[in-house]
Amino acid sequence: RAVLTVTGRLREDAVTAALAVPVDAVEAGGTGDLVARVSGDTERVADAASGALGDFAAAALAILAALAGLAALDWRFAVAGLLAVPLQAHTLRWYLRTSQPLYAAGRTAEGRRASALLGAFTALPTLRALRLGPGRHARVAAASAEAMSYEFRATRAATRFYGRLNIAEFTGLSAVLLVAWALVRAGHADVGAATTAALFFVGLFDPVNTLLGTFDTVQQATAALARVVGVSLGQPASERNPESAPERHPEPSSGRRGEGIAVRGVRHRYGADGPDVLHGVDLDIRPGQRLAVVGATGSGKSTLATLIAGMRAPYAGGVTLGGVPTDRLAGPGARGSRRIVLVTQEHHLFPGTVADNLRLACREASGEEIGAALAVVGAADWVAALPDGPDTAVGRGGIRLTARQVQQLALARVLLIDPEVVVLDEATAEAGSDLAQSLDRAALAVTEGRTAVVVAHRLSQAVTADVVVVMENGRVVEQGRPDELRAAGGAYARLWASWTYGR
Repeated sequence: RAVLTVTGRLREDAVTAALAVPVDAVEAGGTGDLVARVSGDTERVADAASGALGDFAAAALAILAALAGLAALDWRFAVAGLLAVPLQAHTLRWYLRTSQPLYAAGRTAEGRRASALLGAFTALPTLRALRLGPGRHARVAAASAEAMSYEFRATRAATRFYGRLNIAEFTGLSAVLLVAWALVRAGHADVGAATTAALFFVGLFDPVNTLLGTFDTVQQATAALARVVGVSLGQPASERNPESAPERHPEPSSGRRGEGIAVRGVRHRYGADGPDVLHGVDLDIRPGQRLAVVGATGSGKSTLATLIAGMRAPYAGGVTLGGVPTDRLAGPGARGSRRIVLVTQEHHLFPGTVADNLRLACREASGEEIGAALAVVGAADWVAALPDGPDTAVGRGGIRLTARQVQQLALARVLLIDPEVVVLDEATAEAGSDLAQSLDRAALAVTEGRTAVVVAHRLSQAVTADVVVVMENGRVVEQGRPDELRAAGGAYARLWASWTYGR
């Protein structure tokens, strides 16, 4: 009752902390590593806490009882038995030093294996379609082999540990038998007492091994606990303890919608040694302006979108909303964290009802507010046609929704949040051509009256923008109104000609 309550809270704290881990850190370590920390590592801690405590207490009582029995027969039997203790202590000290790095590295390797497996399962349709299964299988096999190698090394160390304990047991038993021989020969003890003393000491083998084995369990749990706690320690101090955090910024209000976004000298890279993917980007986005970002794949559009939304902090330069860095506004629990909302092409449908999925954005949303949001994004008709309307279970265990329907729910969430800035990172890219126009209309309705940054997958999304930014190789190469850029005959005009020709 005591242990499971604490470990349950530990898992909850780890999940809460994981949500605050910077995006770059999650992507560097892999989401599978986080899953391993809050599942396998936490389970290892729970098993050790619930099992090792009882085993330790039972073994300690058995050892004390056996030593008391030896002393009751003759104190010299107890002294002889204690000769094994120095060997056992030395063995334990050696094993703790040897096993600690093995267990720590093994848990890390287990996290990498979980990341490889999760990545393979998540991308299974793509891997099958592109015939990339063998390559991914090789990565999973390599990660599994690495994790197994640490398990084998830890097992070999444990085998040597218990082998050395056997030497200590042999030493102690030999000492007891020699004392027994001397006492019987001198007439200070009979054969029955000598036999009883030997049996008492032999009875110590299992409890001593159990007692010392609990240190091995604790060692494993310590390595796992370090990984779980490491999730929390990876946050900024103010986010680990919100009560001690300084007051950052006032809450958003309707009066703050007059503030614009400034992008100044922004450079960004992934990893400390990675190349720059953005090179000195400068932008001014006026309040209520709709900015479209276009460019070829790999030009830096999505990176710029995440920086504007505050999901990442730039490597150099700054992105501010009303003078406040956007990465501060976007932190979980930060005041004003919903002033900016990012919608990506990776939409998630959570098990539950349609209304449950929408109330993730606003717990207090009424049925009327949910209905109004669905109507704006063009989802009211198909939701009304469901067996129980908005109360119909969808996702796993419920009705499966199409990609277009999931995208519409994602856009409806934005309306319920009611942010002042919306960043759409190819949020409607997955729609087929027959559905593109309806989703474009929904995205346009969601951004109405708000400052909007739209990473355009289709140039039709740029037509309605106030300003279009064209990116190439992490730089802004053109900027202006859509019609002006088409007439200029530059990069945007070439993209437009290619797109209209493809149609």
